[in-house]
Order: sequence, then C-alpha cells, then structure tokens
Amino acid sequence: MPTYSEHIILTGHIVDSLILARVMDRIMDNGGNFEVENISIGRNKDERSFAQLKIYSDDYDTLRHIVGIVQSLGAELLHGGDVVTRPAPADGVLPDDFYSTTNLETQVRIAGEWVDVEHIEMDVMIVVDRAAHAARCVPINEIKQGDPVAVGHDGVRVHPLERAREAEIFSFMGSEVSSEKPKRLVIKQIAREMRAIRERGGRIVLVAGPAIVHSGAAPSLAALVRAGYISELFGGNAIATHDIESALLGTSLGVDLKTGLPVEGGHRNHVRAINTVRRHGSIRAAVEAGVIKTGIMYECIKHNVPVVLTGSIRDDGPLPDVILDMGEAQRRMREGVRGVQMCLMVATMLHSIATGNLLPANVKVVAVDINPAVVTKLADRGSFQAVGLVTDAELFLSQLVEELDLPV
Repeated sequence: MPTYSEHIILTGHIVDSLILARVMDRIMDNGGNFEVENISIGRNKDERSFAQLKIYSDDYDTLRHIVGIVQSLGAELLHGGDVVTRPAPADGVLPDDFYSTTNLETQVRIAGEWVDVEHIEMDVMIVVDRAAHAARCVPINEIKQGDPVAVGHDGVRVHPLERAREAEIFSFMGSEVSSEKPKRLVIKQIAREMRAIRERGGRIVLVAGPAIVHSGAAPSLAALVRAGYISELFGGNAIATHDIESALLGTSLGVDLKTGLPVEGGHRNHVRAINTVRRHGSIRAAVEAGVIKTGIMYECIKHNVPVVLTGSIRDDGPLPDVILDMGEAQRRMREGVRGVQMCLMVATMLHSIATGNLLPANVKVVAVDINPAVVTKLADRGSFQAVGLVTDAELFLSQLVEELDLPV
C-alpha cells in the first residue's frame, strides 16, 4: 500500500509546555505514525526549541485529519505555500474542506507573508482579502456568496498557548475541577488581576445568571459595576427580570430576599416586574423615570455599562430590552468581547459556553458554578484558559467584593 506523508515543524517552548508530547500523542491516537527528523532543545527559559517531524499514514484522509489536529496545536507545514481559498457557493454556505478556527492566535500566508487573522474565535471561518493583505474571522451565518473562504491546511498556522513562566492561576486548567480547592486564595488572585486590568484601562465582561439574584448576591455585583470593574454584562431575560423584581418588590421568584420565605402571591411578582418595564418601554426608561432605584440593571444604566440580554424559548415577557434575533444577539456579543482582558462567568451554563466560544485564548476566564459539570464544560468546549471554581454565586461575589474592599 502507498504511504502518505507530511512534514511539520514546531517552534517555541514546546517541551516544558508539553506541546511536542501532545502532538506526538495525537498523531498516534488518530492512527498515524511519526519520525523525529530534527530537534533542538532550548538550554534555558529564554531559548526556543525546534522540532521537525515526518507524519505518515497508509490512508490519505487519515493523514489530512491528523494534520488538521496537530495544526491546531501549533504545528506548521514545512512545505506549505500561501493560504488556499475557494468562493462560498451561496449565502451561509461553505466550500468543501473549509478551515474551521480554534480560539488561538492564527495567521495565514498571503503572497509569502504571514498575516494575523482578525477577531479570532473558535468554530468560525477565515475570509481572505488578498488585495488588502488581510484576513478575518466570519461565522457561517454571515458568509456571503463569493466570499474567498480559506480551505485545507496550507498557509495557515496557529500559535499555541505556552506555559506561563510566572506562577499564576490563569494558565492551563491544570487540575480537576473540585469543590475542595482553596477558594479564598484563588479569589484573592482574581481580585488582584481585576485591579491591574482596571488600572490600565482594560475591559472585564461579566456573564450573569439569575442565581446571582436568587442567592442574594445582586448587591455584590451592583457594587462591582458601581466601582468600575465591569465593562459589559451579558445575560438573559431572567437575570434582569429577577433583579428588577427584587428592586421593586424585594423578592426573587416570589421569595423574600430578607427572610428567605415565600411571599403570598409572589409567583406573579416577576411578571409584575416585566409589566412595569414594558409599560415604560425599556429598562433605561424605567430607571430614568425613577421607578427602578437599585440593583444590577440600575447600576449598569447609571454607569453606562452596556448590557446584552438574549432570549430563550422559556422566557416570560420578555423584557423589551431582550434580543430575540439570535443572529443579532451573537453579533452584539461579538462586539462586546472585542479587546476584553477578563471574563467572569457566574452561574449560567448556556450563556457562559456561548461567550467562551467567542473569546480568544489569551482572555483570562473565571467560571463559577455550584455544579462541577458546568465548570468543566468550558474546558471541554476548548476554553482551556478558564479557571474553574465550584461554589455558589453569593459566596464568590461577596468574597470578591471583600477582597476588592468595596462598599455594598
């Protein structure tokens, strides 16, 4: 049988970051073999290493599959040329063998030069503009007929995350998610990083679930917004509805937030809150009318923090501010994460995973949920730069506010 082969090269801190070992494992795990043709190991922490491998397989499709996998780990084709493109056959339709991105820094080769791909995120396509010597990420639903879409693996290279030289919590998720981790120490480091980001004018996005309100943590989140730590807030109809319910009626899901006891007729309180906002036309209008005087939404309006609320099939109402067009919601969220340095994801699985899919790998991510499975899903989806904390929203946010020395 004929043997098909491809030569790849790896450069950087490929030994201590385990990139070389991961590439070798993935080659063999997927039915291929390899030979190390050349290797040079850096002798100190500043010297970069180099390895050249020959990958081979008896099956051509297997070889191409392996090449795609190791390319996402930072491998570069030794004999690759410029990026190859084919026109999209129709709006929202891709050519065969399209290249699907990771969330790692990516470049394409145009006229012999490597060009950064703009707005990198995972699971989207690369549209190449050779005349402008540029490339950008485009989701499938925004592809237009005739767009030159990158296909295959030639002329594409990915820069993998390497192990941080300094001890810090934002590197690879290096251990199992556990409820027994020393949370206060981790929260102290998160607070230190948040201070540094705010001081240098950076941006922090918070993805919020309604459990923040149910658990009594809304005042802590409001304090973070008031102090300028939150640059943008993502959530759904529920976080805003129950926050406004608590501001107007002192309940969340009909439960008194001071006593923890159900209120007579409280099951209708969230609908009363929605109705109040709908009567005014928007959350901002209700705040400006003096109807909503406290809470997370109030602080976001008062401090000009953008809020992106996206709808779901189970929503009551919804509030007039909720975006019901999912394409528009994704577009707004993509705009919101541009240039962000940190993302806090608290007590919301679907919104957290959706946001994680939009983030480049160099963004520091904190995922907090009482359910360990929710936290690990982010790593499973590729957001391997996430720090996971298994705890409830109130404990995390109250300790974070305490570490930042903020009044509540």
